[in-house]
Amino acid sequence: MDALGIGVVTALWLGLLTSISPCPLATNVAAMSFIGRRVDKPRLVVLTGLVYTLGRMTAYVFLGIILVAGLLSAPQLSHALQSWMAKLIGPLLILLGMVLVGLLTIPAASLPFGERLRARAESGGVLGAGVLGLLFALSFCPISAALFFGSLVPLAIRLGSRVVLPSVYGLGTGLPVFLFAVLIAVGAQRVGRAFNALTAFEKWARTVTGIVFIGLGIYESLRSIFGVI
Repeated sequence: MDALGIGVVTALWLGLLTSISPCPLATNVAAMSFIGRRVDKPRLVVLTGLVYTLGRMTAYVFLGIILVAGLLSAPQLSHALQSWMAKLIGPLLILLGMVLVGLLTIPAASLPFGERLRARAESGGVLGAGVLGLLFALSFCPISAALFFGSLVPLAIRLGSRVVLPSVYGLGTGLPVFLFAVLIAVGAQRVGRAFNALTAFEKWARTVTGIVFIGLGIYESLRSIFGVI
């Protein structure tokens, strides 16, 4: 597997981890409540879940284009970022790992006027689900901010991926909601069991990922900064 392939797999995992972290999971539960309110129309439920996922993807692609393409557009800045990214990725992974295992906290951020826009989106139909996904994606919680800005964006800069990695990350953040929409369409009684399993899996996945990130960060720091390895 080449570097881009590894980046795609990493972006998908980071998106999935974001979606099942406590704060984003709460917004996704709200989204599932919105999507599942038309349980009498299974096809509409699945379509609404798909549009919600596309809304999340759109938000992250938009941010990816602005951040990655903007930073790489200036040749000197692009060269500096790509040359320094190898040295920065180690410390960034260590910090991100510490956030994931709960050793560090970062302040939460939210979209201005987000609550008012969210209320209007929740009253809409299928298109409202897309707007809701976009708003929820932009309402960064500490974990999602750390994963996106601290891991996905540096990875996208390093690989020069303006659209692909942010798209895959966005797909990962919305994929559980889409799968729950399918479950709702197939049988609403299965959703509760799946949700309980997902909640239990989140803590384990976040901790293991954090430990792996810290280990990789130490390795990259020793290799790229100190030249030990």
